[in-house]
Amino acid sequence: MATSRDYWDAYQGFSLHEEEDFLFCKAHDFGINAYTECCGRYAVTDPERAALLYIDVDGNHETYSYGRLEELTGKFANLLVACGVQAGDRVAALLPRTPELLVAILGTLRLGAVYQPLFTAFGSRAVEQRLGGSGAKVVVVDAMNRSKLDKLTRSFQIVSVGIQGSAVPSSDMDFWKELGRQSSHFEPVQRSKSDGMLFMSTSGTTGSPKSLEVPIKAIISFMAYLRNGADLRPDDKWWNVADPGWAFGLYIGVLGTLALGQRTLFFNAPFTAESTIRIIKEHGITNLAGSPTAFRLIMAGGEELVKPVKGQLRAVSSGGEPLNSEIIRWFADYLDVTVHDHYGQTEMGMVICHHHGLEHPVHPGATGFPSPGYRLAILDDDGNELPCGVPGVLAVDRRSSPLFWFTGYAGAAMTSEDAYFRSGDIMERNSDGSISFVGRSDDVITSSGYRIGPFDVESCLLEHPAVVDSAVVGKRDQVRTEIVKAFVVLHPSHLPSDRLIDELQQHVRARLSSHSYPREITFVQQLPKTPSGKVQRFVLRQMENDQNP
Repeated sequence: MATSRDYWDAYQGFSLHEEEDFLFCKAHDFGINAYTECCGRYAVTDPERAALLYIDVDGNHETYSYGRLEELTGKFANLLVACGVQAGDRVAALLPRTPELLVAILGTLRLGAVYQPLFTAFGSRAVEQRLGGSGAKVVVVDAMNRSKLDKLTRSFQIVSVGIQGSAVPSSDMDFWKELGRQSSHFEPVQRSKSDGMLFMSTSGTTGSPKSLEVPIKAIISFMAYLRNGADLRPDDKWWNVADPGWAFGLYIGVLGTLALGQRTLFFNAPFTAESTIRIIKEHGITNLAGSPTAFRLIMAGGEELVKPVKGQLRAVSSGGEPLNSEIIRWFADYLDVTVHDHYGQTEMGMVICHHHGLEHPVHPGATGFPSPGYRLAILDDDGNELPCGVPGVLAVDRRSSPLFWFTGYAGAAMTSEDAYFRSGDIMERNSDGSISFVGRSDDVITSSGYRIGPFDVESCLLEHPAVVDSAVVGKRDQVRTEIVKAFVVLHPSHLPSDRLIDELQQHVRARLSSHSYPREITFVQQLPKTPSGKVQRFVLRQMENDQNP
């Protein structure tokens, strides 16, 4: 069994060169290929090693080896060349979690091209917006999503994954038929560590999505997170349930996982608590990553649902949105496993963790400690670093963070004068060195002179047995500037009532503070969320402001 290392030794002794030597196949200014790092090297040394476990909606499963992916991605890279794609060009995929998706990702990287994920829940407008920003030359799509491309002004070639026995549109190339015509031999195109490999869009929780390129060298940060944050070990059965259409699923669930020679898992079906527990049991999952939203759905399934896998999971990691203490307690009680909160963004990967693989205190209510390779600061509005206990904007000190790879959004590159990257999230540093989440900079509520983080109020509401989900925003008020307004999704066993509103208000007053309780509560069927599961508080806030100008 692996043993945890001391956090402060790992943090203070961090060396980028040592990490590259330990984790990378090659680490040179020139002569590197993302496919080689994530697949090709294992296809040479251990071709039968499992790379992908694919499970379809009916529970049927198939394993793809690194050697088989070597063959298929070679064919796909040759197909892209036939379409006129060159190194540095962009290739998009609008595909569910199927083997074709992984072939498209890795085959694109093998050519030295840049892969763009398109989440399958996007409508045609969102797809058009992202393709317009990337200028992708090829879009790979399945039959279920093909119609989303019909009304788009097209300057790209469509490669369709058809339903077995059905023909693809005459204007499209047939994915499997074309692969059958191509050679599997394709030498990976060598690139620089600073060259792009992914073209990403932010989730747009507070505005329109922004685009950015992720360089090849970012793979080292993905691997370091899995090693330190998730404590992914060679003997683990690992599953990151996040969709590869988003950063956490693509960075960590695909590229970082494969770069460590691990097996990734694609389950091509909507998330349910029942199917999740079934897969954990049937496939011996020992290390799990997901979002608090997914974990709350598992909790709603109850103790009996999870009893068959109690004690099986060794580590559970949470990302995508803040983790509340009720999830931590429930998983400890009924699954006998520790859930740790992990924080990151599309622009920087995972930078704050309660690390499974490093020994340090777990600070209740905190997000965690800065990951080795990153120096984080809390800034005021003038860019000054703030002391412990004072909330401000979380920022990455670019000059002292060797793992930080973000260089700016498309058309807005950062310069050497930009000492910090500001995350837009309000946090505060604790006396033990850990960092606590307060809220998005535009989500923080100012009421009667108090600055109130919505996450604390939401977490407190979630501790009440009647509440399944909650979101808190500031509502304009002439006397207090803003009041705390809560939107609450109830458990089916509870009905909305004035009595329940009062009970929830008193619950927050008693557990949190008298100035932070929600003075108004509205019961809703569901909360507005991005496709990646983040609550869109700005939608609720705008709705309130429109009703009360």
